[in-house]
Amino acid sequence: MSSGKTIVWFRRDLRIEDNPALAAAARDGSVFPVYIWCPEEEGQFYPGRVSRWWLKQSLSHLEQSLKSLGAELVMIKTQSTLSALLDCIKATEATKVVVNRLYDPVSLVRDHSIEEKLAEVGISVQSYNGDLLYEPWEIYDDEGRAFSTFDAYWDKCLNMQMEPVSLLPPWRLMPAAGTVERCTIEGLGLENELEKSSNALLGRGCSPGWSNADKALTEFVEQNLFDYSKSRFKVGASSTSLLSPYLHFGEISVRKVFRCVRMKQILWRREWKSQGEESVNLFLKAIGLREYSRYLCFNYPFTHERSLLRNMKYFPWNADANHFKVWRQGRTGYPLVDAGMRELWATGWIHNRIRVIVSSFAVKFLLLPWKWGMKYFWDTLLDADLECDILGWQYISGSLPDGQELEQLDCPQIQGSKFDSEGEYVRQWLPELARMPIEWIHHPWDAPLTVLKAAGVELGLNYPKPIIDIDKAREHLRKAIFKMWEMEAAAKSATSDQMNEDVFDNSDSIKTSAILKVIPKEKSSCLTYSSNDQRVPSFQNCNNGLLPRKRPLPVDEEKLHMDKPNKQNKEAGTSGREDLCSTAESLASKRQKSTSSTSTSIISFTVPQYCSSSDGRPFQDHESSNLNLTWHEKIDLEQTSNKNALQEF
Repeated sequence: MSSGKTIVWFRRDLRIEDNPALAAAARDGSVFPVYIWCPEEEGQFYPGRVSRWWLKQSLSHLEQSLKSLGAELVMIKTQSTLSALLDCIKATEATKVVVNRLYDPVSLVRDHSIEEKLAEVGISVQSYNGDLLYEPWEIYDDEGRAFSTFDAYWDKCLNMQMEPVSLLPPWRLMPAAGTVERCTIEGLGLENELEKSSNALLGRGCSPGWSNADKALTEFVEQNLFDYSKSRFKVGASSTSLLSPYLHFGEISVRKVFRCVRMKQILWRREWKSQGEESVNLFLKAIGLREYSRYLCFNYPFTHERSLLRNMKYFPWNADANHFKVWRQGRTGYPLVDAGMRELWATGWIHNRIRVIVSSFAVKFLLLPWKWGMKYFWDTLLDADLECDILGWQYISGSLPDGQELEQLDCPQIQGSKFDSEGEYVRQWLPELARMPIEWIHHPWDAPLTVLKAAGVELGLNYPKPIIDIDKAREHLRKAIFKMWEMEAAAKSATSDQMNEDVFDNSDSIKTSAILKVIPKEKSSCLTYSSNDQRVPSFQNCNNGLLPRKRPLPVDEEKLHMDKPNKQNKEAGTSGREDLCSTAESLASKRQKSTSSTSTSIISFTVPQYCSSSDGRPFQDHESSNLNLTWHEKIDLEQTSNKNALQEF
């Protein structure tokens, strides 16, 4: 062991087991563990109430674990992460900083800037892979281009070698001497007095912390994994692993999860247990979708505010704040949608199937901008994960090459009959419908007056009437799609001299401008109050229901995940993407020679730059026959469309 002093910068890797950055620092000498909380740098992606509650508990757990190993976790609240790191370096005389990599667009920009600034003063920054099975720059197609469809990406991953690296916790840590201005967990301001009463309820069903993550993994693998293929679509927490918040905050490594599940698969294969094998394959695909969400954000870093498909920029979203308010408060008049939104607000968690249903309703029925829904999920989910949210909402809005078809409109009534056949879920979260018979529970508007009266339901009084008729919603969606095609055709005609037009307006800035914010109408100087989580975002300068042009990002729950993308535009993994040069392509000449999952890099990130693709091929526009089906003909289609759902662990 050398005598070097190292700053260990914790972010979303709040564990001591299988933590590459911590392990490397412990090998090199004394360590100075630090967690830096900088609300100003979070911008519009300031964590919501329940997410901050989980972070607080997880930090407390990590603090105790590090103390038992001989080092204290230094917590700092600051207005500049760089300044805080420089203060730590000065106080300890450290010569390097170690960190596990993040891949969301906001972190990519911040980390790149910090590494450059620290390099200017002679401080080495070594980054490690503590979050993924495969680094984004390790997966390319045969032409060296980034994939834009999940199946092609995951097939390539499964055919690659993966080092089963899993690092044990250090036996002991040697603390580096040094004093900086620090604060307690309470001093970070992750939770205020107004939130504590609501947050107290979270502790009854949630157990943050890396050791609790191990318990959750063991319980799932030993008790629920075998039946995962049959139970994962049942509305209820017991049908999923509940590992998503642990994975988001890095309380457990994805390598450990992958290894434990694969061991079960090998065992069940030897015992000829086909159901167990199928369950493992489906769960590993969910792991793969989490990997893919990071892959997309790294290679296409504008996806938090723009659709990957170029034609979606013409879609006439209905930026209706009133409809958005009704949706998020669970007053749409569609029981399954309302139950899901009320559970989300009350608990910070909803089953993946419900996530798909409520997000599809917002996008397809109400034509609300998918970015509004993504931001609301970020504000309210316990397992809020930006990359997974981006993947999920782009998928459900038809914004991905292999996403759900835009014209596919699933009926909540049919969804309810399939996934909540007894109506138990609806009755739990909509007590006003508790006495409704099973046959009417998912469509009370069709129930006879005698049934409604017996159940104590007065539509329009104690339970709302449907905000929009299904047939009318289908017609609105049809018109919106036609409008999108018309606008795209007009734009192509106006720029016919440009054969390879960019996906977005050429006037868009490429420079390091701030992320376009979806801000509350009543802006508050403090974003820590839970009431802000329910405020309505609004786009500035939004006229005639069309979204304004967005400023590009220079290069930031399970969350929605895809379960099985459909086969649309799938003949090649990269053929359907927009005419932009991906990060992978811009880094093609800079690929790392080392394939180790714990390989280090002094300059680990390169800020992606937009460029025109010389051989990018546009999507072929086509009209789906789905819109021409009658309501009854769509029933069977919608019964099977759930295979194209988003998957949460």
